[in-house]
Amino acid sequence: MVETLNRLDTDLFLWLNGRYLPWLDPIMIWVTERNSWIPFYALLIGWMIYRYRKQTIGLVLTIIAAVALGDQLCSSVLKPLTHRLRPCHDLAVQKLMHPVMECGGLYGFASSHAATTFALATTLWLLLGKQHPWLKWGFLWASIVSYSRIYVAAHYPLDVLAGTGVGVLSAMLAVYVYHWWKARSANAENYFVN
Repeated sequence: MVETLNRLDTDLFLWLNGRYLPWLDPIMIWVTERNSWIPFYALLIGWMIYRYRKQTIGLVLTIIAAVALGDQLCSSVLKPLTHRLRPCHDLAVQKLMHPVMECGGLYGFASSHAATTFALATTLWLLLGKQHPWLKWGFLWASIVSYSRIYVAAHYPLDVLAGTGVGVLSAMLAVYVYHWWKARSANAENYFVN
């Protein structure tokens, strides 16, 4: 069962990675680089400060918690636990794939990029999506960043899928804690006022 799943995952990776276009390579390198998105994050925080003032601290801390949890679950728990090689480190796959950039760390399950981007998109959606339906586009952004990891040969599709799940669950937990803390603080204020 595991061998069949691994073979299907490898075949899907090779098919997706093989759908490259030379002009798209530098774009995907830019998309996959974490530092490329710093202006986007700064703009997002600036918008939150403008729109939510003092509430921004709690919102940003919740996002940071979700992203950090997703990243650490992938990097510090799943990768050392599973020891699944990245495709760019697998000698059998290296000959068949389209490498775009230098290979990252040795292990790839699960994708931290997928976890962190989906943690960010999900946290924003759960916290602010009712007021700002346009935040749903964050999921498209997270999907493009996650796909870039397959394109540059850093991850198999299952690595990305698992990272996506980790990111969504991390966001749900962080948002739950945020709402619990807000309710607890409101109850404490009411107690002292009365």
